[in-house]
Amino acid sequence: MALRAMNSCVIFRSAATPPLAASRRCCVRQFTTSRSRKHLNLHSFLRCTPYPLSHVTVRSYSVHNLVEMVMEELASIRKRGRVRATSKLELASTGELLEDKLKKGTLQKGLLLEFKKDSERVLLAVALKPDGKKNWMVSDQNGITTSIKPQQVTFIVPGAENFEPTEISDFVQKAQDNLDTALLEFAWNELVEKNKSVTVQELAEMIFGSAEPLESYCAHLLLSRDEVYFTVLESKGLSPVYGPRTATQVGELLRRKLAKETAEKEFEELIQLLRSAKKMPPQDKPPRSSWKTEEKIWHKIESLEAFAIDACKNDDQKRTAGMILKAMGLAKTSSAAVNLLIDIGYFPVHVNLDLLKLNIPTDHREEILSVADSILSSSPDLDELLEPRVYRKQPLYLLKADRVDLTHLKVYAIDVDEADELDDALSATRLQDGRIKVWIHVADPTSLLQPGSIIDKDARRRGTSIFLPTATYSMFPERLAMEGMSLKQGKLCNAVTVSVVLRSDGSIAEYSVENSIIKPTYMLTYESATELLHLNLEEEIELKILSEAAALRLRWRREQGAIDTGTLETRIKVTNPDHPEPSIKLYVENQADAAMRLVSEMMILCGEVIATYGSHNNIPLPYRGQPQSNIDTSAFEHLPEGPVRSSAIVRIMRAAEMDFRNPVRHGVLGLPGYVQFTSPIRRYMDLAAHYQVKAFLRGDSLPFSAGELEGIASTVNMTTRVVRRLSSSSLRYWILEYLRRQPKGKRFRALVLRFIKDRIAAILLTEIGVQASSWVSLGVQIGDEVDVQVEEAHPRDDVLSLKEVEAV
Repeated sequence: MALRAMNSCVIFRSAATPPLAASRRCCVRQFTTSRSRKHLNLHSFLRCTPYPLSHVTVRSYSVHNLVEMVMEELASIRKRGRVRATSKLELASTGELLEDKLKKGTLQKGLLLEFKKDSERVLLAVALKPDGKKNWMVSDQNGITTSIKPQQVTFIVPGAENFEPTEISDFVQKAQDNLDTALLEFAWNELVEKNKSVTVQELAEMIFGSAEPLESYCAHLLLSRDEVYFTVLESKGLSPVYGPRTATQVGELLRRKLAKETAEKEFEELIQLLRSAKKMPPQDKPPRSSWKTEEKIWHKIESLEAFAIDACKNDDQKRTAGMILKAMGLAKTSSAAVNLLIDIGYFPVHVNLDLLKLNIPTDHREEILSVADSILSSSPDLDELLEPRVYRKQPLYLLKADRVDLTHLKVYAIDVDEADELDDALSATRLQDGRIKVWIHVADPTSLLQPGSIIDKDARRRGTSIFLPTATYSMFPERLAMEGMSLKQGKLCNAVTVSVVLRSDGSIAEYSVENSIIKPTYMLTYESATELLHLNLEEEIELKILSEAAALRLRWRREQGAIDTGTLETRIKVTNPDHPEPSIKLYVENQADAAMRLVSEMMILCGEVIATYGSHNNIPLPYRGQPQSNIDTSAFEHLPEGPVRSSAIVRIMRAAEMDFRNPVRHGVLGLPGYVQFTSPIRRYMDLAAHYQVKAFLRGDSLPFSAGELEGIASTVNMTTRVVRRLSSSSLRYWILEYLRRQPKGKRFRALVLRFIKDRIAAILLTEIGVQASSWVSLGVQIGDEVDVQVEEAHPRDDVLSLKEVEAV
């Protein structure tokens, strides 16, 4: 019989008691580790339940004496070589260690061993036969026969000889049933006080009262999986010696373990939330805001979002996202992360990834909104009250620039139907000598702003308003732009007006630039303006005069070498974009349309006048040019006029350039100089031109030198290029989504623009306004029209596949 005592607890084991492999009769209910107490405080004790005490002989020992006896006996056994229970396995008849026999390839059939299957799995197996000089064929716990190398063996189960592969499964199950990490805590408490080391077999004797195969294997599992109480002191082949860690180390490791377990529990809870949300129908999915309510959840979702848009700030975010994707059974890719965020309702189905990736600001800070509201409430006109003079120690504001009253003019504001910010409007009359006079009225936001103000700096940082199919993100706070700056029908509005008298050939005879007050008469869409022109109403003679002026200007510019690059332009308006199936309205506008041509020519005329005005008065401005003197347009005369010819010319155009001291010839427009001036609410460089011109009109010092303007333009143009790319990709996404929804087999008319390779042609879908490529049949030439059908349209992957079909 074996007896062990721990403080007030007594463990009895009779000779008749079966080993742990047969029946685990002892259980540890609770242990408490106390660094301040010398002895283990065991609140519950181990008791032998199946056997009455009459079958057991009990010998009484004090706790200290018994522990010391056990440790002394173990030390004595270790000195003699091996504990009794291991002699069956570790010593063969020749005295060789079995691990040595394994290396020599003389291992006998039936050995039970543990081996490393791969980086994550360790399995039990029975040795079957040698496989070559060093390897062995084994049958593992899953019934799979495989060849292993000696270095894969991690443990040899003591005493387990002539083991049958069919018994492994039951052996593993019994071992798992009998694992209790509290036993390690008991052993640690006993050993740390003595600073004693222990082998696997010795630990088995200590906590199980036996070093038989099952007990030894359980002790091995406890030690090999332990990360808290013990550490390897010596590694003698397959028989390492373990030592107890210090109390301080154990305390810190327990704290880390608890933190790790808490984190793992929180992670598993998140995975369950994700799986639950993924299964929900779209209308029941949790709103985006709900994922941000708890910091521990939001931290992980934020990492997943960052991974989805390729914006991880550190390796921790990448690691967290990878763990989530792996737990969800998904590939570790950004597209998988995007799809998961869509599936749980965090991203809408049609999320604009480019908008997120480019990190473009879409909202205005509270501070900006507050200042904007203050401006609206006071509504100052900085052209009237500027540069206070001190008179008798009191500030006296002097009127610096009168505004010309143009409220008698009929004023047309023409723009797209969903335009929120109206920057420009037009007026015209025929003078007594027959010449045409036009007025281009431009909204005057600088009457409310000064360069360097907080609103101005924010607008400069944004560079431009952003117009997407799903939303508009204004350069200025929306309320300030709409109520304080935009032109409004029937309301008195401050403006900067450029008036021009045209000669009969379309050239400029006279011009002026001045502050004005106007009262817009009509707010027209391009469609309604075109309709009015076609109706040729006598009461709208001014609109007809504007159209005539536009025709004169176009003819004159062409004589100066202007290149017509007008083509089809697509606009899309998406209603309720967060819905899985939002409403899509598609508009295809021909830039040669009468109303669009009218507005375009007047804006170009305004740009020429401002460039001339700036040049004559030495005003640094953002002069734009595009040298095209090397383009021989006659080389393209064989191509059909319109989109085919325009696309061919555009492909060889050189990039635009800017100067900030003198005008630069704009070859494409056929102008000696050009300045963008007509969209100061939407484009910052237009606003900068306004600051310069307005200061000159007032007689003030110019706010920007040529060098300062160049620095501003460098930053703004960079932002503008990013926004242009975003607008282009967003428009294409929704065009493809529109095509994806069209009935299968629907035909579209397409114009062949050019051949890319062999019979693969670049084509323009004239009803959609989008370019694509498609194989076309023999005999089809550039400029011909063909019928095509959509085979595939995948907006998220930017895939559009078309197939030519026979014309009906």
